[in-house]
Amino acid sequence: MRIAIVRLSALGDIIQSMIVVQFIRKHYSQITIDWIVDKKFFEIVRLNNSIDNVLEIRLSEIKKSGNIFHLIKHFAELRKMPRYDLVIDTQGLLKSAIIAKLIPSKETIGFDRRSAREPLASFFYSKSFKIPYDHNVVERYCALVSKALNIEILKKDIHEKTAIFQTSNYPVNNKPIVSIIVGASFESKIYPVERYQFLLDNLDAKFICLWGNKYEYNLAKKLLEMSPKVSIAEKTSMAELLKIISKSNLVIGGDTGPTHLAWALNIPSITLFGPTLGSRNMFETDKNLKLESDSEVDPYKIDKDDLSISQIEPKTILSSAKRLLEG
Repeated sequence: MRIAIVRLSALGDIIQSMIVVQFIRKHYSQITIDWIVDKKFFEIVRLNNSIDNVLEIRLSEIKKSGNIFHLIKHFAELRKMPRYDLVIDTQGLLKSAIIAKLIPSKETIGFDRRSAREPLASFFYSKSFKIPYDHNVVERYCALVSKALNIEILKKDIHEKTAIFQTSNYPVNNKPIVSIIVGASFESKIYPVERYQFLLDNLDAKFICLWGNKYEYNLAKKLLEMSPKVSIAEKTSMAELLKIISKSNLVIGGDTGPTHLAWALNIPSITLFGPTLGSRNMFETDKNLKLESDSEVDPYKIDKDDLSISQIEPKTILSSAKRLLEG
């Protein structure tokens, strides 16, 4: 059997959706699993050794150039791809559904119009399933694949998942290493760096600050000024980011890809939520905890002006951090 999974973006969603690969392989040992992703996120998918082929879609590049002829040519190339038994669109957007439909296959699978983020997407599938949009994202991905392939994926299986990426074993550190993710896709998902001061003062650990752009680097420098316990990582590739996270004893950050990477690696983490919904956007485990503001969040309409993440008390983060580091 040959299947293709379409998940174009974004980083955190791609990381979390890749959990389905291990469950597919558990039930179908002789299967080819290809992944369709935007070129911007090609590297992170390529790092998953359980995926056979990673095929990049240059949508973000084409959108930036504004050249419609490049888009037409690109879509024509999709039609020339080898035929699959199934193409599964786990994203539920119009663009991902069109791409899934263009790829030659016996069946194109996705969310139904009541479940897709963009209801029009459902018209491009040969078969669609109702899995409510406001349900937990990891459970949604697993439910869709479960229905598409007629396999059973239980909540217990998600709790007992193997690490989504394969990494080396690293020696135990004298002091725990805590990686802090200072950035996110938009500002209101970022926990104010000055509120980390309490954590730096009261946790006996080495802190590594991870960043991805100039704005986040300036935040990292503020954190560095607060304590000699802090070091700033160099600008990293995805492979280097994976290595740093895998060597960490704890990862703390907002609802963003690098924080979800800790969950993917079974590394202890604390994810902080303000304008997004924690119960939906992460799968909580004994070692991967969420802390949320009191904000009422509508998953269908994110309020990017919601700065309630700052309401999360540093002492609450400290208490959770100590519990996770003590095992």
